[in-house]
Amino acid sequence: MKQIAGWALDVCHANGVQYAEIRIVDDRQRALSTKNGKVGYVSDSESLGAGIRVLANGAWGFAATEDLTREGVEITAGRALEIARSSARVKQEDVRLAPEKAYVDEWASPCRIDPFSTSVEENIHLLLKIDAELRIVQGITLAETNLNFRRYEQWFYNTDGSDIHQTKTTVGAGYAAYAFSGSEIMKRSYPNSFGGQWQDKGYELIEELKLVENARRIAEEAVALHKADQCPAGNFDIILDSSQLGLQIHESIGHPIELDRVLGMEANFAGMSFLTIDKLRKLKYGSEIVNVVADATEAHGPGLGTFKYDDEGVPAQCTPVINNGLFTGYLSSRETAHTIGLDRSGGTMRADGWNRIPMIRMTNISILPGAKPLTLDQLIASTDYGIFFQTNRSWSIDDKRYNFQFGTEIGWEIKAGKLGRMLKNPSYSGITTEFWNSMDAICSRDEWTLWGTPNCGKGQPQQVMGTGHGASPARFKRVKVGTAYKA
Repeated sequence: MKQIAGWALDVCHANGVQYAEIRIVDDRQRALSTKNGKVGYVSDSESLGAGIRVLANGAWGFAATEDLTREGVEITAGRALEIARSSARVKQEDVRLAPEKAYVDEWASPCRIDPFSTSVEENIHLLLKIDAELRIVQGITLAETNLNFRRYEQWFYNTDGSDIHQTKTTVGAGYAAYAFSGSEIMKRSYPNSFGGQWQDKGYELIEELKLVENARRIAEEAVALHKADQCPAGNFDIILDSSQLGLQIHESIGHPIELDRVLGMEANFAGMSFLTIDKLRKLKYGSEIVNVVADATEAHGPGLGTFKYDDEGVPAQCTPVINNGLFTGYLSSRETAHTIGLDRSGGTMRADGWNRIPMIRMTNISILPGAKPLTLDQLIASTDYGIFFQTNRSWSIDDKRYNFQFGTEIGWEIKAGKLGRMLKNPSYSGITTEFWNSMDAICSRDEWTLWGTPNCGKGQPQQVMGTGHGASPARFKRVKVGTAYKA
């Protein structure tokens, strides 16, 4: 790989570029699903290629190839250089790169059981077993399961002298049970909606999730929702389970802090941001117990946003985003760091493959658990009246990430400190800063989970990236509830 990189960087050196880098990626993926007792799809794919990014005349150029011969790599490097020079003719200002020293290193995410050592037959057997447990419950009309593995191996070299080899192993799994009755479809998912739970782990994650053991309960809840009462409308205290709070963080904190959105350099798939630079270290984003970090370090956990170095060769970091309610930090790159007065990138540049240019992406955007011991049961017990929301069903947020509405698959009424009746079609809405300022309690570390979101879209052409969101269940005061779905 070093020889391949040398061919590209020699072309760049010979043409006097300001900076150049090459990422060589070997990407293997396996994806499987079942639907109502039958195999839905099985795919096992692998791709190998290189992406070359060049800074010349103050502008970027990028080109990629799967032809890793000397001729193919040199032609691609020349194409990236040509694109940079063409881009320079229409640039508004020169790209300014924050300095970063060179690193020579090797890293792999934790993986106790190689998922690719398991057979396709074994994988399908597990999914069909879950499927059977779901469909044994009378009233279930559709059962869907999925299982996903990925090994992403990357070699990074740049003209500063970095030589970095990283391997990430990712596993994800989940399922959903649907109950059709009359004009309504009720759905329950496990361990989370939109693909389940994903982490940078080996096959040991599948063993931890207890997928088969929870299937019948999930199916029974889907059927029971048809007889549940409609979620009431009004202004109530609400408790979000950790998975729903993770999505709330993703949409109303994670996307707004992407500095390229703030600067108007990117708007695809999630719009721009209300978090203009003048709000940094001035905006009261949330209450004093709201503490959010962007943490890509291994110490944070096996999140989809965990790595040793980003795709600019910058080491993983923990950036305080909200500190005791005060907005304190963005997701930045070497190019954007100077716009907020930093002399170094926050290390958040990533690409979803060898043929895509790196861009600012969420790492693990997590809310820190409460410092005082507090379980979910205790949080519910301290709530006189409210609604407990579980497992996201839908979301909507404006293109500045300010006004939002979320629905979950199931809700529970809280009355006199106890969970009461099941509620269908629960929803809540609000304004980002008002919502986070209404948070008055959050559970402690024992209730904290690092959730994986594998399908965050951004860019044009679209890149689909995995992000992590750690959260404990939390309570919010006097939130608008029950307006998304008709009774």
